[in-house]
Amino acid sequence: MHRSKCPVCGSAHTVKNGVRYGRQTYRCSDCGYQFRNDRLPSDETLWKLYQENKQTVSELAALFSVSPSTIKRRLRSITGEWRQPPLKGAGFVHLDATYWGRNSGLLLAMYSRTGQVLYLSFIKHESASDYVGAVESIERRGYVIKGLVIDGTKSLFRLFGGRRIQMCQFHMRQIIRRYLRQNPRLLAARDLKALTDGLCQTDEAAFIHDFQAWKDKWRDTLERRTTCKDGKRRYRHSRLRSAMHSLEYYLPYLFTFRKEDCEGMPNTNNKIEGPFTDLKKNLNTHSGMGDTNRKRFVSRFFEALTRCS
Repeated sequence: MHRSKCPVCGSAHTVKNGVRYGRQTYRCSDCGYQFRNDRLPSDETLWKLYQENKQTVSELAALFSVSPSTIKRRLRSITGEWRQPPLKGAGFVHLDATYWGRNSGLLLAMYSRTGQVLYLSFIKHESASDYVGAVESIERRGYVIKGLVIDGTKSLFRLFGGRRIQMCQFHMRQIIRRYLRQNPRLLAARDLKALTDGLCQTDEAAFIHDFQAWKDKWRDTLERRTTCKDGKRRYRHSRLRSAMHSLEYYLPYLFTFRKEDCEGMPNTNNKIEGPFTDLKKNLNTHSGMGDTNRKRFVSRFFEALTRCS
């Protein structure tokens, strides 16, 4: 029984498994991984342990009996610059941005069916030009965008007004919840929150009817004003009115996925939110990375995601 630990699972149950290219190879009895008697594994294996298995630099150094600086130097030597992939075909595209710190984020476009990454760009702040550049880049590389699924950034709806746009229904519910809180005291607010909570289980005609019925029912509450100390009269329930106006603004985009030419279009951005959550969990495991290393980490994370899609 060989005493070297398996570089994948860390097991000490390894046995000799023949000679290749003049070098002794070993096999792990627990996971079946085959490896040579090197102190460090291949670049791909080391990066997989670092990124996918979420092992820290200190843990990898202890596993391979080397110093942490050796692990860091090896990881820095692994290239990971993102390159926009060549594209073909057509489909609906998720488009969203996420951040993991001040002035550190990315803009991502993803095919709604398979999760293939169509576009990735590192950004400091979200701007309309970033979204325009993403769409133009995707189409320039030969992909036909049938429709976009986006969150509540209002400028995007004016920017892409000539396209099929689906407002993420989950984000719509979150916007209403921010205005009204989780458990509103006002009865009118409770009714509106209940109406939007059932957004995914209704159709456009029924929702518009119920929304208009809500406005008719609570018209007096919505129009109620109060006199302030400066003598000006202001609406008493301003947050309730803001929630109502927000719903009115996004209403034309909430049921795009039910149009005849939008069959297969998702009604939420959940497809892209899942990878964002996994990415942030991985980044939290390796806190303290510099900007260059973090970009390499993010790029290789989405490269692996694209290969699996």
